[in-house]
Amino acid sequence: MEFKKMSWVFAFAGFMFLGGICKANGHTHYYDFVLTESNFTRLCETKSILTVNGTLPGPTITVRKGDTAYVNVHNQGSYGLTLHWHGVKQPRNPWYDGPENITQCPIQAGSNFTYWIIFSTEEGTLWWHAHSDWTRATVYGAIIILPALNTTYPFTTPDAEETLVLGSWYKGDVNEIIENALATGGDPNVSDAFTINGEPGDLFKCSNATTYRWVVNYGKTYLLRLINAVLNEEMFFAIANHNLTVVAQDGAYLKPITTSYLMITPGQTMDILVVANQSPSSYHVASGPFVDGDVAFNKNGNTTAILQYNGSTTPSTIPTPTLPNPTDGTAASNFTMQVRALASKDYPISVPLNITHTLFISVSVNERICPNSSCDGPNDNALAASLNNISFVTPSIDILQAYYGKIYGVYSANFPHKPYIFNFTGHVRNDTIYPNFGTKVRMIEYGEEVEIIYQGTNMIAAENHPMHLHGFSFYLVGTGTGNFDPNQAPKTYNLVDPPEVNTIGVPKNGWATVRFKADNPGVWFMHCHLERHASWGMATVLIVTNGNTNETSMLPAPAYMPPCT
Repeated sequence: MEFKKMSWVFAFAGFMFLGGICKANGHTHYYDFVLTESNFTRLCETKSILTVNGTLPGPTITVRKGDTAYVNVHNQGSYGLTLHWHGVKQPRNPWYDGPENITQCPIQAGSNFTYWIIFSTEEGTLWWHAHSDWTRATVYGAIIILPALNTTYPFTTPDAEETLVLGSWYKGDVNEIIENALATGGDPNVSDAFTINGEPGDLFKCSNATTYRWVVNYGKTYLLRLINAVLNEEMFFAIANHNLTVVAQDGAYLKPITTSYLMITPGQTMDILVVANQSPSSYHVASGPFVDGDVAFNKNGNTTAILQYNGSTTPSTIPTPTLPNPTDGTAASNFTMQVRALASKDYPISVPLNITHTLFISVSVNERICPNSSCDGPNDNALAASLNNISFVTPSIDILQAYYGKIYGVYSANFPHKPYIFNFTGHVRNDTIYPNFGTKVRMIEYGEEVEIIYQGTNMIAAENHPMHLHGFSFYLVGTGTGNFDPNQAPKTYNLVDPPEVNTIGVPKNGWATVRFKADNPGVWFMHCHLERHASWGMATVLIVTNGNTNETSMLPAPAYMPPCT
């Protein structure tokens, strides 16, 4: 629901002193998000979940490229939380990026806070979600960024659009599940079902009548906006008897990929053209997990929706697509290796070529020693995770406030530029299993051209890791298996048309290299988008310093931010 009312003048009193600092090129939009507990029935059971405006998924934010949005969040729930605008760069504006205790403290129950969202170069589909504990399991929704006025898509304008959001459904309370897992040191419970637009689908009990239906007209072309909001699994996706033509990912256009299936990681979005050219009937839309590691995952079945041709009757047996096996790493890489930026005259890219700041980051699942061997993880220890042997500890005061206000003791600026060196993808010695713990950040000078090499490791449980960076899109210039070879790997880089994305999968026991220009000053979170890994400490923070002018410096601190308690 969108509101344009005089009462918003009071909600923006905290912004007024910034007048003229960062004017939007486009229009301004206003939304009210009311967080409340609502009863939902899934899998034959009713439970109370936190939602925005009583819906699952929550409301869609629709803007045009270059617009601005204000979202007034009224927290009528029972605990504090924050919201994050996933993939929105927020130029010079980290104050409203949202990760809890990184750029702000939680919006406490019974209070409200207005987010100022600045859209810049993004175009396509992104999404928003809670960024506190595991609350994003039910607090999420789509962001649709249409082309700017007087411009259009780099393909024939579709006849209509549809948004499908993949999610996770837990019968238990999700925050209790992760709190219990952290307390005992073991793996958290897996979800009880996956969902499409909040519904498990007709393959699950008590779900047939509520399965999401997407009604299409024969001969029409649809722009399908697909979002992976699943907590802990990457997902395969397909539509029975219909090809998918992927034309964008993470708010940037791609060279079209026509395929029968795709693989999408948690945090990623894809824009897909679907032509309704089959015999008018009903067809299953299906999604199921991709998990290439020896880890627990949801094996309870695929989630489904129904693509239904307008005016057709439902057949006794609805055709179902054949998805790759959940452990089929070849199928996953066969899709992801096709992804290339459009890189056209109208949609150019700018890959950094003169790297001035290099980070080599090992990505690991670890162990934390438990007193008296009393935990439920491997070797009676607790599960942990790390980047460069550092397991991130979330502070009680947000890092942005500490950085901006020069509050000492909240973090240390010594996140290492490379890890303790060992045979990352081979036999792992015991002295590499245990990380250090701390709130360590990496300082990067404004304007530097940055290269990050993510190196997966064979520790505890090797698997694909979807890494996400706030505040930037970056170019995925290369991936490979095994240990990164600094002499040979760069020869394989794609510097011509690499995809510009915000979330990438680091291959199991392999590496991925990304590049970006550090032209967005602020405090920016970097973490794995598998929630259990982020909860275990697979995260760090990049602080990009101010440039030499007001236009290359962070916007001033707002008059009001939620207080840290």
